[in-house]
Amino acid sequence: MGSVRKASAWLGLVEDNDERYYDDEYADGAESNDAWVTDPRVRVASDTAQEHGRRIATLSPDGFRDARGIGELFRDGVPVIVNLTAMEPNDAKRVVDFCAGLAFGLRGSIERVATRVFLLTPADTEIVSGEPGGRSQDGFFNQS
Repeated sequence: MGSVRKASAWLGLVEDNDERYYDDEYADGAESNDAWVTDPRVRVASDTAQEHGRRIATLSPDGFRDARGIGELFRDGVPVIVNLTAMEPNDAKRVVDFCAGLAFGLRGSIERVATRVFLLTPADTEIVSGEPGGRSQDGFFNQS
């Protein structure tokens, strides 16, 4: 199948008659009473995220009284995303000050992700910025 036809099939503009993606042996071997059958070629994680410490908490506090929950999660070593967009500006400033003190006291870091959204990371967590080191600041499509 040509690339234009593949793109058209992916967009749903033409019917995809290419059957090479389906494994007939696997489809015939599936029992009809199974609610969900997973492809045997797909490896499913057997360990939970909590066992390996791969958890991130997202909190949207209503007021300063919710800061304790942020502190408890961060103290347990869980990175916390704090969304302050629904809070009053004075309470939001108090929560940011609390988070900054919390990060300093536990040797973590605090980083602004977006307007009134902050990321608290424990000391053993590395933040990858997504900006490649060698890329120029002019941008990819700058033709000047």
